[in-house]
Amino acid sequence: MLIFAAMEQQSPKTSTDNTTITQKEPIAAIATPVGEGGIAVIRVSGEGAIATVNKAFRGTNLTEQDSHTVHFGNIMDERDQVVDEVLATLFRSPKSYTGEETVEISCHGGVLVTQAVLEAILSLGVQSAEPGEFTQRAFMNGKMELSQAEAVADLIHAKSKKALDAAHQQLEGRLGEHIKQFRQQIIDATAMVELELDFVEEDVEFADKDELERLLNELDEEIDELLATYETGRLVKHGVRTVFIGLPNAGKSTLLNTLVGKDRAIVTDIAGTTRDTIDVDWSYDGLRLSSPTLLDSVILRM
Repeated sequence: MLIFAAMEQQSPKTSTDNTTITQKEPIAAIATPVGEGGIAVIRVSGEGAIATVNKAFRGTNLTEQDSHTVHFGNIMDERDQVVDEVLATLFRSPKSYTGEETVEISCHGGVLVTQAVLEAILSLGVQSAEPGEFTQRAFMNGKMELSQAEAVADLIHAKSKKALDAAHQQLEGRLGEHIKQFRQQIIDATAMVELELDFVEEDVEFADKDELERLLNELDEEIDELLATYETGRLVKHGVRTVFIGLPNAGKSTLLNTLVGKDRAIVTDIAGTTRDTIDVDWSYDGLRLSSPTLLDSVILRM
């Protein structure tokens, strides 16, 4: 679930591409999964983010560098001790994920070292980001629509190829484009109806009523068609719950193991070996099937 946190807005700044960007106080968070790996990324976004990170960065002067450039250096703690060797990637407003000034710090991927780099940044007066706050700022600054913001969470949590494809389509703004078209058609139709009402006593006809009725009926059908895709989308997103039912020793465990591609259920000649439910996720043709359960028919008759 995508969570948006309420924050106090600061004075807006207007970018060179005519988009008004609201620069808020800088926030920081680990943008990669916590654990051991090659690298981890810490994102810092907000007003003066580059200058703030520069206070703890030893290398080139980040405030003098161009947007979309990467710089090698060290992150220092409050005692001026080296925390880690890092790469700092700069994104100047409005050309960043949030639309704000942003720095992404790539450090080594250990749990302790990543936390130490984050704490060094937070010690500069940067606030810890709330869940979903970077995406919220992107939405508030017009970098994406609400449907696209929701698609970010869907993309992260996708567990099948079809769910991934659906999230990509929504992230590209396809759903938002449909909604925009529907909204504009409704506004145009409403305007014509209101114009007719304003001049109802005049012998003037501004709209063909039959044509207007046809357009509204077509719009109604298109909206119904879009709503009808909800159930399919839900199954793609959350997966299909499945149950294997059959007589004892009918081959349910063997079938499950074959579909999953590993020995998930015990296979023996002894009837009733698999009495407990077995939970496992697997994919078929890009669709996720969740929690298949093996049940002997004798259990269903009880």
